Amino acid sequence: MSEFTGLSAFFIGLAGGLHCLGMCGGIASALRLATPSHDSHWPYTVSYNLGRVSSYTLAGAIAGGLGQMSSSFIPVAGPVLATISGIMLLAMAAYLGRWWMGLTRLERAGQHLWKKLQPLSRKLVPFSSPWAALPYGIIWGWLPCGLVYSVLTWSLASGSAFSGAQIMLCFGLGTLPALIATSIGAHWVVNALQKPVVRQIIAGLLAVFALILLFNALRMWLTI
Repeated sequence: MSEFTGLSAFFIGLAGGLHCLGMCGGIASALRLATPSHDSHWPYTVSYNLGRVSSYTLAGAIAGGLGQMSSSFIPVAGPVLATISGIMLLAMAAYLGRWWMGLTRLERAGQHLWKKLQPLSRKLVPFSSPWAALPYGIIWGWLPCGLVYSVLTWSLASGSAFSGAQIMLCFGLGTLPALIATSIGAHWVVNALQKPVVRQIIAGLLAVFALILLFNALRMWLTI
């Protein structure tokens, strides 16, 4: 994985913080209620997010490994996966900008797995220690999320399990500022991200990056 790819994944996570607030913001806020009143919330917040990012990284490794195996047996798998990756990220940009909401169908498809995992998280609250928030975060890392699915397709086209894991790790780290701001009650960050102008700027930047990925995919097709 190149430095550009890692930074791009990080900034996609950072820009996608707007979506993270909608999907996980309530969970992050609820962590304070599940934390013992006499304890600092910081260790719990760090533990939860460590678990969540770990799940993203594992999912990236699985996706990257599957993509690598596909490319080994199917010559055109690389260009196909790269094209899907660009299209998915473009769909995510349209979702964030409220231009087209078709990605919600994919999130609904992930509900089947989520229904089996969600009951496990309820057994972990309230937290007895910061370590108890770690498995909670691991479980919530599998919450159906169009943004995560979009970046996962990029991991799928990365060429290896290691590269796929790196992409999702960088993406997960990029999502931290928005969710940590929510956990600590930094409402000015939340309010800033939710402004319509900010939403459109973020969506536009993601769309530009998606077009770059599609251009690279086109170059791959031309070299076949």
